[in-house]
Amino acid sequence: MSKQEILQRIKDMGVLAVLRGPSEELTLKMVDALIKGGVYGIEITYSTPNAAQVVRSLDQEFGDQIVLGMGTVTKPEQVEEALSAGSTFLVSPHTNEILGKEMAISGAPVMMGALTPSEVMSAYELGSDVVKIFPGSLGGPGYMKALKGPFPDIPMMPTGGVSESNLVDWFKAGAFAVGAGSKLCPKEYALSGEFEKITETAIGFMDAVRAAKS
Repeated sequence: MSKQEILQRIKDMGVLAVLRGPSEELTLKMVDALIKGGVYGIEITYSTPNAAQVVRSLDQEFGDQIVLGMGTVTKPEQVEEALSAGSTFLVSPHTNEILGKEMAISGAPVMMGALTPSEVMSAYELGSDVVKIFPGSLGGPGYMKALKGPFPDIPMMPTGGVSESNLVDWFKAGAFAVGAGSKLCPKEYALSGEFEKITETAIGFMDAVRAAKS
């Protein structure tokens, strides 16, 4: 898929599941449970043990069935590693000039983390296709709506503080998509082996996303 096709697919899905898995094996099972629940946008963070290998395994098993990326990219050398493993998009929790340029020249869709107006503009000027508003819980939908005032043409994706109960508010505020972590895929369910509960949560979350977007 081209960069624009990947971005459009993320926008259409409306949500990326942000996974900080407790182990390689459990993370793979968490993703399988999410897919069964209709979640096809998957972000594996570098804080997950053996993150690159997890992505490599997921790419081999699911291919284009999912949109697979790597998050918590904090070092320039992680860019090539992520893409070689099968990542189709890159997400950083912050905006850094050296890292940002490395991400942008890769040709993959890029989402750099920002919070303040200055950070949002810096991320966009560095080549962030979508600016990740992080942590979204600090300001909430009202804060992002305020950011969209001076920056109406910058796509924004809140991550942190996103739940079924506030999805409508985030999309009303102009979210390109949302990043959801523990509210979508609770780590506790994986640790207790209750993967069917992850699937049930995913089904409910995706129903809420579709309702919010409509």
